[in-house]
Amino acid sequence: MGDRRIDEEKRATLRRFAALGAASPLAGLGASGSAAAEADTTSDARDAIVGYVTSTPGAHFSKVRDDLNLGTGETQHHLGRLVDDGVLVFARDGDYKRFFPAGRFSAFEQTALGYLRRRTPRGMLIELLREPGTSGSALADRLDVSRATVSGYARELDEAGLLSRDDGYAVERPETVLTLVVRYADSFGSEAVSLAADADSLVRYDP
Repeated sequence: MGDRRIDEEKRATLRRFAALGAASPLAGLGASGSAAAEADTTSDARDAIVGYVTSTPGAHFSKVRDDLNLGTGETQHHLGRLVDDGVLVFARDGDYKRFFPAGRFSAFEQTALGYLRRRTPRGMLIELLREPGTSGSALADRLDVSRATVSGYARELDEAGLLSRDDGYAVERPETVLTLVVRYADSFGSEAVSLAADADSLVRYDP
């Protein structure tokens, strides 16, 4: 009975994201006669991955697999096919591969989305979008992490082109980063949703 419930939950999850994937203009790219002949569950899995990555750009392999309740081999197979077919692309982020809809995001946006998928860097970027110039110690207090942790991520974000440390901490290209936070707020969590609600008062045009 338990296995049956798990299977039903998996199918429901796949169908929910498959609906997004089927509606995506990327869904039909690379389709072939053999692909059309695959079982419904296989088609659902492919469309679900497209839908999931479209709504959660920058997700890494394990998150795609776990959130869609797919097996490791199944996820590897479909992601590989979707990349080969030109539907998805990936960018390396340390040990992770982060997946994106093809042709949708610039290199800067892919980098920003990758860091926004990580809790502490996301918290830092959100706090700095609200209050540019916030000190490292204030960020550490607000995020409940050590000053060294903030300093380490600040260095990474600086090297990635997302943060300026010249005169206090400030987000580079803040309007672009803010747009990404607002557009995908639901996939980032409550702090992003809260920022999105205040976005109109925070817009600062990129140079």
